[in-house]
Amino acid sequence: MKNPRLFLILIVTATAFSPARAEPEVFRTVLRKSGDEGVHTYRIPGLAVTEKGTLVAVFDLRHTGGGDLPGDIDVGCLRSTDRGEAWGPMSRILDYPAAEPGARGNGVGDPAILIDRETGDIFVAALWSKGNRGWHGSGPGLSPDETGQLVIARSRDDGLTWSEPVSITPQIKDPAWRLCFQGPGTGISLRDGTLVFPAQFKDATNVPHACFIMSADHGETWTISPPAIPGAPPTSEAQIAEAGDGSLLLSMRDESRSGQRVWARWSRDGDGMKGKWRAPWHDLPDPTCMAGLVRHPTGALLFSNPKSAKARVGLTVRASPDDGKTWSEGRLLDAGSSAYSCLAVWPDGEIGLLYEAGAGLVFARFSLAWVLGK
Repeated sequence: MKNPRLFLILIVTATAFSPARAEPEVFRTVLRKSGDEGVHTYRIPGLAVTEKGTLVAVFDLRHTGGGDLPGDIDVGCLRSTDRGEAWGPMSRILDYPAAEPGARGNGVGDPAILIDRETGDIFVAALWSKGNRGWHGSGPGLSPDETGQLVIARSRDDGLTWSEPVSITPQIKDPAWRLCFQGPGTGISLRDGTLVFPAQFKDATNVPHACFIMSADHGETWTISPPAIPGAPPTSEAQIAEAGDGSLLLSMRDESRSGQRVWARWSRDGDGMKGKWRAPWHDLPDPTCMAGLVRHPTGALLFSNPKSAKARVGLTVRASPDDGKTWSEGRLLDAGSSAYSCLAVWPDGEIGLLYEAGAGLVFARFSLAWVLGK
């Protein structure tokens, strides 16, 4: 999250979701709100449906304030086995000792979740900031004392228990870069079994670039792509989807504050990190915010973000029948203040969405027909 002042405005202007109108086709519930279980702020939603149909939500637990890393932040997790009607107890799945001297809270946050569709394993990637190693304080190098760490935890039992986080920073980061970590939200499992997380890095000159990381061995090792846009505009938080032709569509936050989303397509050329980026383009209004992107079982792509060029309000869900070339006008899900969002889909096509609304996290569930206005 790169604009804390704007988020504070959202907190003071709303405390609950503001649906466009009462719609029986949409199920909604406030999943977390400020103060629940003693946590000051819940932010940065990630959402996925496991191979067993379990809904798994991950998010920041910002214990003492609403600000970004560095700070006392952990990654929390909630599970639902009935499509979000009821949720089990919250667990902390990434948590470094907050009282470690000089660690400034030893925070870890901005989670992204990924399901390995071949093994059923669940991966959660996050940024660990030991000391001032977040967006603004991270520097060159590879060690936790020099630079923020991209860490990954794994669950082999449908999200009930989790491994200790492991840093993959030495595998993917150029030591000259200032920072390298995931794009928050969700990753994907490609049709050939390759695992992909959207990612971002700040180069040696401190300019941010969106990209992705890839694993061909079920998360044992990872490689990183070239930047989607080597020059301008600078880009950061991204989401990714596999197109029908096997290419990868990356939707990026434009740090130049253009008021639009930036898109680029990676054409794969065989296995592994063989391929190239096509020319980027701008499309759809966006207030410089993280957004959701997922592929529906029908082949359509779904996209969620605040439908505004300047303000984080009016969360809208759109569909594309042609792999992101064109988008529907969209359906307004929440007319009030709304920011980051993450989409997930069940095999039968039902859609789940977790998003920031006011001072909490809201879960919604609906159909593709609702998105298309049918």
